[in-house]
Amino acid sequence: MKLGEPTYRMSTIQEHHQQTRILVQAAATVCEDKKGQDTRILELDPIDAGLSDFFLVTSATNDRQAIAIADEIEHKLKKDFGAYPNSVEGRRQGEWILLDYVDFVVHVFLVDRRAFYDIERLRKSARPLTPAEFDAELKAALAEKTLAARKKASAKAKPASAKAAPAPKARKAAKKSIPTRKATAGAKSAGKPVVKKAKAKKAVGRRSGK
Repeated sequence: MKLGEPTYRMSTIQEHHQQTRILVQAAATVCEDKKGQDTRILELDPIDAGLSDFFLVTSATNDRQAIAIADEIEHKLKKDFGAYPNSVEGRRQGEWILLDYVDFVVHVFLVDRRAFYDIERLRKSARPLTPAEFDAELKAALAEKTLAARKKASAKAKPASAKAAPAPKARKAAKKSIPTRKATAGAKSAGKPVVKKAKAKKAVGRRSGK
């Protein structure tokens, strides 16, 4: 398969989207571990795909907690996946911290700021998911990918086994061409009487000559 072919491009897009989901899930796990409230993942409508694929939204009770959540997300994604935010905004105030990873954006709000901006309402076309629901979908997608890879591998293995199948027939043919012990023994025993008869004729001739 060559670069630029439709199937190749499709698989590349799917793999990239799946990798984005893994990063989002990792960031959502940090929100849960740091006691973020009402954490939601918004899967944006394809119309908004130019903006981003996902919004991760969570709430903090105070600015120190908001900063701690944002810092831990940035540290986790950098350490485990080598992913860096394209930009970070609002860290100083801690009222609304935005981490822009291009394919997804993390929003860490103070509770009252989140209610005021109501970002979920602004994105009515988005599909809201809890971290648990998002994780279940991600695991199902990974399991499906693994199953497809196994089927592909088994399909490649079948032609090889089919080529090796004629070997037993070749062995049978070889066995037929090799004379058996019984056949050789029969040939020897068949030849002996002929030799004896020839010798007997010679002996008779000598006697008659005498």
